[in-house]
Amino acid sequence: MPNITYIYAREILDSRGLPTIECSVWLDTGHMVISSVPTGLEKGKFSAVSLVDNDPDEMTGQGVAEAINNINNIIAPQLVGKNPTKQTEADQLLINLDGTRDKSRLGANALLAVSQAILKAGAICMEMPLYYYIQQKYQLTTNLEIPTCIYSMFNGGIYGTNNLDLKDFSIIPASHIQYRKSLNMAVTFFQKLEGVLISKEAIHCVGKVGGFAPNLFSNTDAFEILIETTKTTPYTFAQDLFLGIDVSASHLLEDGKYFLRDRSTPYTAKELLAYYRTLRTAYQVTHIEDPFKGDDWKSWQELTKELGETTNIIGNKLLTANKDRLQKAIQDQLCNTVAIKPIQAGTISETIDFIKTAKESNFKIIISQRSGETNDDLLADLAVGVGAHFVKFGAPNRGERVAKYNRLLEIYQQLAKWRNPQ
Repeated sequence: MPNITYIYAREILDSRGLPTIECSVWLDTGHMVISSVPTGLEKGKFSAVSLVDNDPDEMTGQGVAEAINNINNIIAPQLVGKNPTKQTEADQLLINLDGTRDKSRLGANALLAVSQAILKAGAICMEMPLYYYIQQKYQLTTNLEIPTCIYSMFNGGIYGTNNLDLKDFSIIPASHIQYRKSLNMAVTFFQKLEGVLISKEAIHCVGKVGGFAPNLFSNTDAFEILIETTKTTPYTFAQDLFLGIDVSASHLLEDGKYFLRDRSTPYTAKELLAYYRTLRTAYQVTHIEDPFKGDDWKSWQELTKELGETTNIIGNKLLTANKDRLQKAIQDQLCNTVAIKPIQAGTISETIDFIKTAKESNFKIIISQRSGETNDDLLADLAVGVGAHFVKFGAPNRGERVAKYNRLLEIYQQLAKWRNPQ
């Protein structure tokens, strides 16, 4: 089998114009692969730690020179000569070299950049498309299908300009709709939404994951505009498409209560649960991500018990790809869906292990973006290869988001040809 001959990392910019890592791996066959890792606005308390330099004179303190040095001078010499198809062994070597529980010595950004590149190199060695290589290697699904997409339409909170409280408002096409039509729906809706915003003289700049960040008076306005936009399309609301929200509730919290601009007084956790109940009925909100702060187990449990049969209650900051947190969520039924960002785990093997554990407990899987993305489209292959139920890549807008949707389209077309080669 081919072996690794050279590994090199360099600094690139993410979609927010901040530094991140790109890693190249060369093989003795002459092949070379490149992978890059995203960055995030939020640093999860329980997630793997991405290393930044904190030098105020370089890239506003966000430089990644130390993490890059760790790849080029510590990690690379240990992996040269290794077989890239042995992903588990390579990742274990990375974990051992770091030697910390949270990846804080070498950096999760350094480890994942290398781990992803090795995964791509392994697929080349086996002469397989990456998604097929992942499926064959890990056996987490028997069917290669394009997951249902969660398309961002409005960005608020830290994704926007404090224009809305909720971090993200999305549309989700019905699960039976094939990807080509789903993408057409999203593009059509997004363009129509811009027209509706212009007609209302609302600001229609975009936020950090490509959704519009309009100057609206309330979160209710956002829901109403999404419903209004649906009426300008050929699609039927609550039949062809549904709505989803990423609350990021910890950012709404002050003195133990949640603040939304929709009313003058703050919400208790119990009142916020009632608010979600109203959204489920009035606006067909079928996805609710991070509805409460991460340690309010009781509220998570109550919401999942009450709405979980018809609604995806999504743990993102609740879990941050931390397996111990996942076991707690499984045991106490805190949610029924997990959003997975490989950078929070630190390596491909740990990401796969997290997905496997979640699937074994019948949790739904979302392969998710970060706010500071790159044009690397590996997430699309990962989602198909592990049989994810959903992907969350942002709006059908901005290059780093579109790259992943375009890769899904390419996979969709490849799968169609395999199934009907005529």
